[in-house]
Amino acid sequence: MAGQGTTARVPVEERLFSLVLALLATDHGLTKSQILSTVQGYRQRYSAHGDNANLERQFERDKDDIRELGVPIETLESPGQAGNNQSLRYRIPRGEYELPRDISFTAEETALLGLAAMVWREGSLSAESRRAMIKLKALGMETVEPVLAYEPHVRVREEAFEPLNTAIEKRHVVRFGYLKPGESDASVRTIAPLALVQFQGRWHCCAIDPESGERKTFLLRRIVTPVSATGATFAATEGDEAERGLRDLGEVWSSHTAEVVVVKGTDAATRLRKQRGAGMSENGNLLLHYVDLNILADELAGYGPEVIAVSPPELVIAVRLRLRAVAAAHRDAGEARDRG
Repeated sequence: MAGQGTTARVPVEERLFSLVLALLATDHGLTKSQILSTVQGYRQRYSAHGDNANLERQFERDKDDIRELGVPIETLESPGQAGNNQSLRYRIPRGEYELPRDISFTAEETALLGLAAMVWREGSLSAESRRAMIKLKALGMETVEPVLAYEPHVRVREEAFEPLNTAIEKRHVVRFGYLKPGESDASVRTIAPLALVQFQGRWHCCAIDPESGERKTFLLRRIVTPVSATGATFAATEGDEAERGLRDLGEVWSSHTAEVVVVKGTDAATRLRKQRGAGMSENGNLLLHYVDLNILADELAGYGPEVIAVSPPELVIAVRLRLRAVAAAHRDAGEARDRG
């Protein structure tokens, strides 16, 4: 039976790729049980007669991540079973996913796209993707050729991922340099890594401080030195650390809210209003949830005058500092051109 006797880890990006592939390949949609029992990344942990609650929560988070990437997922009710969540069917409407027919490319643009495709080693579906297609057909699903008909080989993880993943498997204590925003020098961190999780498209390492026993979470993009083993090891913990880490990050995300003013009709308005959990304040301003204030400040500053941060105060300051730095850089560049 699918999922029994295997503990092989499937990378998150491979699971999301397989999910998109499966939802593209069906016109009538797939139920949650069909997805969990057949799609790569879910089927390894699926139990036909057991509790799949954690796996269902993973699927809900994956749907949010895929939608945040701009991929539309439709939810369809089965005929005669309105209100039955277990019978809901999911699909990606190809018409909304594919390029509009009025878009065309020049010969040069087509050549560049071809070169980009070579990076991904275009040619054939991965073995897991082929297996998923066969299973979908076995379920009686009419499948069409998927849009992404090649196996990805581009590495999309930070360099720290693999050494941390190895340290988790071998329970090695490691150290690395960690540079937080606003600091000029990296600080050395020593941790017992427990799990690597992807939350809202960013990789985090959930860990324990070996000396204090305090649980901490590190953003992999801020690890600026090689990860090295200290020679020490740590004892295995109980429970699903990845599930716990995602739950903790979700709680942080839910408890942190920013208020911003967005100019109507702008790119910022279109994108920010579609963010997961976005809402409106009583005075009509946009409310956004966030985990990391500095990441949100980077995003808001990137919209320039289209967004004004209102609260919390530290976010207002962070956005202003970034905008001033950009203005100063442009001013210095202009003065250098004038002197030249």
